[in-house]
Amino acid sequence: MISAVIFDFNGVLVDDEWIHFDLFREVLEQEGVVITYQDYHDRYLGYDDAGCFEHVLDDAGQSYDAARIADMIARKGKRYFEVAAEGLKFFPEAAETIRRMQEAYPVAINSGALRAEIVFALERLSVRDRVAAIIAAEDALRCKPDPAGYVQALDALRAKFPRAVIQAETCLVIEDSLAGIQSAKGAGMKAVGITQTYPADDLLRAGADAVIDGLATLTPAWIDATFAGAPAP
Repeated sequence: MISAVIFDFNGVLVDDEWIHFDLFREVLEQEGVVITYQDYHDRYLGYDDAGCFEHVLDDAGQSYDAARIADMIARKGKRYFEVAAEGLKFFPEAAETIRRMQEAYPVAINSGALRAEIVFALERLSVRDRVAAIIAAEDALRCKPDPAGYVQALDALRAKFPRAVIQAETCLVIEDSLAGIQSAKGAGMKAVGITQTYPADDLLRAGADAVIDGLATLTPAWIDATFAGAPAP
């Protein structure tokens, strides 16, 4: 049986991957580096801000230190809120899905997004109180595809629900990226890929245990039928 649900954020709940690409591109151009959306999609999507900037600069043959990366992250973060204030786009049933998951399981988020970005969006969806734990870019010891963030999310849920029995193998992760699927599986969790960024075949090759085409599919009945052997409703 599934004991907890952990969501990725960008590309799963909030439809802002294009915003992130545009802002990565904008900041990188200020640093003399040009990337295309294909570059971002194929090589960098799934990294947190620091990981993305570091890998792009590495590939461009540019040196950097912590101060340079922090400045780039700050510039991107400032621009994100300027764009988000004009209106974020959410995937269909994002709020409803978090509510129905929280009614059945402890819910957490593990994302490479900044904490302020996650909280801003959850408040827009009126579901901040439904999410028991958030592991954001500032919290994660290492970015995806490393499993560290999902291990930290598990630890945070156990601390929040000390009487519950929450094991890695009974945690269900919802991810849109290949790096995210690899991260979840590396943490020993079950992973559902959602085809909002990559096609089903790519998600399955990355290790997804199941694939859905939209959040409307994600219900306790579907989870039981898929992962606990219960008959489909």
